[in-house]
Amino acid sequence: MSSEQLRIHGVPTNIITGFLGVGKTSAILHLLKSKSEGERWAVLVNEFGEIGVDGALFEGQHANAGEVFIREVPGGCMCCAAGLPMQVALNQLLLKSRPARLLIEPTGLGHPKEVLQVLSAPRYQEVLSLGKTLTLVDARNLADERYTSNNTFNQQIAIADTVIGNKLDLMADNDRARLVAYVKRFGQPHAQVSFTQHGEIALSALQGSATNYPLPVEHQHIKKQSRSTVSPAPIPASGFIQAENEEGGFNSIGWRFTSDIVFNRQKLWSFLADLQVVRMKAVFITNEGLFGYNLTSDALTETALDTCMESCIEIIATGQPDNLLHQRLLACTAV
Repeated sequence: MSSEQLRIHGVPTNIITGFLGVGKTSAILHLLKSKSEGERWAVLVNEFGEIGVDGALFEGQHANAGEVFIREVPGGCMCCAAGLPMQVALNQLLLKSRPARLLIEPTGLGHPKEVLQVLSAPRYQEVLSLGKTLTLVDARNLADERYTSNNTFNQQIAIADTVIGNKLDLMADNDRARLVAYVKRFGQPHAQVSFTQHGEIALSALQGSATNYPLPVEHQHIKKQSRSTVSPAPIPASGFIQAENEEGGFNSIGWRFTSDIVFNRQKLWSFLADLQVVRMKAVFITNEGLFGYNLTSDALTETALDTCMESCIEIIATGQPDNLLHQRLLACTAV
C-alpha cells in the first residue's frame, strides 16, 4: 500500500501498550471522550483471544457514529506472519476512516517492538506520523517476579516514551518509587514517568515524536496451522460459537452468542464474579439491558452500553479452561 493509493499523509499515530488488566481500554475510552467534537479517530486493537470483545466494548461506550472507527485483530500477536494480519486490518481501517489520529492497542501478551517495526516499514513512512508510545503499568506488579521476568512486560517498558503508572489509587508510596527506579534501569534514557488512575490520560500525553528505536530481534512463536479467526464467522444454528487459543503459558477461551439469547443479569454477575482467572472481558444482552464486563485481579466491573449486536466473552487463564465453563455460562440465560 502506498501513500498515493491512500492519499493519506502523516496521520498522528500512538501505540498504547501494557500488560493484561492494566487499563489500556479504559485509557483509550477516556482519550476518545476527550477528543475534539467532529474529529475522526481510528483505533486498531489486538486481542489475545480468538473471539474479540474490545471492539464491542469501544462501540458500546462511544456511540458517536462517523467519528470513531474500530478494527480488531483477534487471535494473538497481530505482528506475526510478517505483520500481515496487522497490515490488512490497518490498511482497511485507514481507507474507511481517514482519521485525524490513529491509536493502536497491542494485546497485553503481544510483542510491541515488532508492532513498532511494522509501523516503521517504508510502506507507512509517509502515511503515518509515529508519535509517542505510552506504556501503562500497574506498579504493584513490580514486586512480582512473574512480571519482572516476563520478556513482553519488560519490552513494553523498554520501548516507551512515557510510562504511566495506572491505578494510582491502589498503590503504596513505595510502588511509585519502585516504578521510577525500574524505568530508569530498563527504560529509554529519555522516558518520562507519570501516574494516574482509571486510565485518565490527557490528550497532551499523545503529543510529540517517537524515538528512533533500534530494530527489534525477531521473536519466536510456536508454529501453528493457519486458521481463520471465529470473530467475524457466522454463528451456527446452535446459537453460539466457541474458540480457544494458547501461547506463552496463557490460555484463552471465548464464546459468541446470537442476539436472541438473553442472559439473566443477576445470575451472570454471580458467574463472572466467581471466575478465578487472569482476565475476562465480555459484553452481554441481559434481561435488564446491555452491559460490558471487565474482570482483573482487582475487581469485576459492570458498565451500561448504548449498543450491543451480540453477546460475547473472552477468558484468559494460566491453566487449562474449566470444562464446565460452558454449562455454567448457559445456565445464566434468562429462561
